[in-house]
Amino acid sequence: MKNYITTAAFLFLSFVVFSQAESPVNWSFSSQKKPGNVYEVALSATVAKPWHIYSQFTPNGGPLPTKITFVSNPLIQLDGASGETGSMKTNHDPYFGVDVKYFNGKVDFVQLVKLKSKAKTNFTGSVEFMVCNDQQCLPPATQKFSIALN
Repeated sequence: MKNYITTAAFLFLSFVVFSQAESPVNWSFSSQKKPGNVYEVALSATVAKPWHIYSQFTPNGGPLPTKITFVSNPLIQLDGASGETGSMKTNHDPYFGVDVKYFNGKVDFVQLVKLKSKAKTNFTGSVEFMVCNDQQCLPPATQKFSIALN
């Protein structure tokens, strides 16, 4: 009986340790003041080798594209659509059957925002993303962010 309890405890601890593996993506968030009440907000992902993260513009039928959701704030107006800065690669993926767009290493998802007044506020939201390597894909994950604009 003691052996069964010891074995069960060992298996449980092994499962907990392996299920808490770190994400291969590290996120950082920043803003840079531009002329007027405009800010350039950057959601920066650093992706460990051999992983890659998908573009916002990956076509339907492929892996989950990166999706950025902004929380509505009456003091902030979005200025255009969010863009991407990094070395994008496009390859035909036989598993998905489409041309996928992805980034290795580092990518900045950039959004221009305009403050409607000179008040201090936060720009908040979340990034939903998926990472894969040549052997596997991790389940989609979500990273929340809050960036001070002042």
